[in-house]
Amino acid sequence: MYRIVNKKVLNSTVTKMDIHAPLIAKKAEPGQFIILRVDEEGERIPLTIADYDRDKGTVTIIFQVVGATTEKLNRLNEGDSLHDFVGPLGKAAETDGLKKVAVVGGGVGCAIAYPVAKKLHSLGCEVHAIAGFRNKDLVILEDEFKQASSKLFLMTDDGSYGEKGLVTDALKSLLDSGETYDRVIAIGPLVMMKYVCKLTKEYGIKTLVSMNPVMIDGTGMCGGCRLTVGGRTKFACVDGPEFDGHEVDFDEAIARSASYKSFEKNAHEEACRLHQEVE
Repeated sequence: MYRIVNKKVLNSTVTKMDIHAPLIAKKAEPGQFIILRVDEEGERIPLTIADYDRDKGTVTIIFQVVGATTEKLNRLNEGDSLHDFVGPLGKAAETDGLKKVAVVGGGVGCAIAYPVAKKLHSLGCEVHAIAGFRNKDLVILEDEFKQASSKLFLMTDDGSYGEKGLVTDALKSLLDSGETYDRVIAIGPLVMMKYVCKLTKEYGIKTLVSMNPVMIDGTGMCGGCRLTVGGRTKFACVDGPEFDGHEVDFDEAIARSASYKSFEKNAHEEACRLHQEVE
């Protein structure tokens, strides 16, 4: 069993938890993920490792409450335990040899972008972080990004905090001002990553994205996380989750992701209803 040692609500739909999992913490690297089950009857869900502390033996996860399992997970508290917590899975993010990088995060995707920025910063890389949210109430990890980057550009769609605009607006402004990057790393909603990649392709900058399609077993056996990258089928759980964004078929990925939305919404509503009945 994997004990929850700390729980913090980051905003109305996003929660942060530190899980005691020393063997995973010992080997975890930015970009990798875990698969968990809340209880013995629960479904398996993947969550990217948001941080880790090798000394304390903890792994940090940050999740958005969108489905039945994240609803159940969010109802647990400090001292409670998870039934399964498996990892680290997937390939670590590419960080070696980079001197100057723009890390672009959107929404809860900032939880995945942060550990990458932190690792790059610790290696002496100049990190320009761009974090985008719909509004001020949804902003997360602002202080953490400030510590893990040379410059932070915080964007909100409605202008209620930071600068008004999209992450692509900030990135284009930086590129047009003469900034050059060894790499752009974009992590967030599929549409956001698609347009970041469209922009960076015009400037000839290699761009990496973190893909998080539906996963079940985390070994490539189920095929649920398949993607088309460079015209070939790849599996996010074993070939990624990081890929060359200029080669990802985002339109296909977006279409596949949308096919699960109604099921996810219904499962979430059913989980909430059952919990209310128990209360």
